[in-house]
Amino acid sequence: MATKPVQRPLSPHLGIYKWGPAMLVSILHRATGDGMALVGTFLVVAWLACAAAGPDAYAAFMGWFTQADGGLNPLGYLVGIGLTWSLFQHMASGVRHLFLDVGAGYELRVNRQGAVATIAFSAVATIAFWAFVLVGK
Repeated sequence: MATKPVQRPLSPHLGIYKWGPAMLVSILHRATGDGMALVGTFLVVAWLACAAAGPDAYAAFMGWFTQADGGLNPLGYLVGIGLTWSLFQHMASGVRHLFLDVGAGYELRVNRQGAVATIAFSAVATIAFWAFVLVGK
C-alpha cells in the first residue's frame, strides 16, 4: 500500500533566520561568558603559578601586562579592555534575560530596544571605566 510522504517542516538554521539585535546579543552572551571563564581562569592560574615559582617568574608574568614605567603594555590594554567589555556585555545581557524571565520585554519593539541597549551600555560602560582608570593615574 502506497502512502504519501509526510511533509515535515525543515529544521531552522542560520540561513533561514534574519539576523537581528536579539540574535547577536544571545550569541554575545554565550561568547562573553565562555571567554571570561577561559581567559580569566588561564590568567588566574598563570598568575598563581608564577607567584609560587618565585620573584623572577612573577616579574616575567607581570612584564606581559606592565611596562617598566608602571604603565600598561599594549597586550595588557587589549586583554583588560576585552575582559572589561565582556564583563559589561555579559552583565547587561544577564539583566535583560532577568526581565525576559519574568515575562517582560517580549514585544518585538521592546525586545529589539533591550538588545540594542545592552550593546550600547557595554560600550559606554567600558569607555567610562577605562577613562576613569587612565585619568586616575
